[in-house]
Amino acid sequence: MKLYRSRVPQIARAVIGRLIQDGDIEVEPEGREEAERDVIAIFEEFLRRDDDLRETVRDVMARNQIPYDQYGKIRSQVAEGRGHAVAEDVDRYLARQIVENCMVSRHISEVFADDKDLYKKVIDTLRANDVDERALRTEAEGMIKNIAEGSVNYQDALQRALRDVRKRHGLY
Repeated sequence: MKLYRSRVPQIARAVIGRLIQDGDIEVEPEGREEAERDVIAIFEEFLRRDDDLRETVRDVMARNQIPYDQYGKIRSQVAEGRGHAVAEDVDRYLARQIVENCMVSRHISEVFADDKDLYKKVIDTLRANDVDERALRTEAEGMIKNIAEGSVNYQDALQRALRDVRKRHGLY
């Protein structure tokens, strides 16, 4: 799962809304916005840690003169050392954080569901709001014409096209 800052409020509303609608949690009407802000805070802290991870990986790679094609491997190693979720572990990590928050939040009046039931619903909601990165990449690749695939120029053009596609889909 890739979490985009622009989608954070929407996903937080969806998570809290689903749990309220299904009767898993009780939130006073005046506390709903605060409950959503608690979830937003979880997402923002994850994104802050992810940005910090990215900077550390770049520094490590530059310091050790590691080629860019090793970025994923180095990122995984540094993330593991920090206990930071990456790739397919992100949604599970965020779901655990949200479930824990439900148990301690002063903005959630009551929790009626078991942890595992909350976890499953939060995971389902996160996955339903996930962005299909492959579709974005395919759309971006379709925008690139007359540049040899695999070349440096192609990679630059692909990054620009991906940026444009993400903007068009409201992901920046």
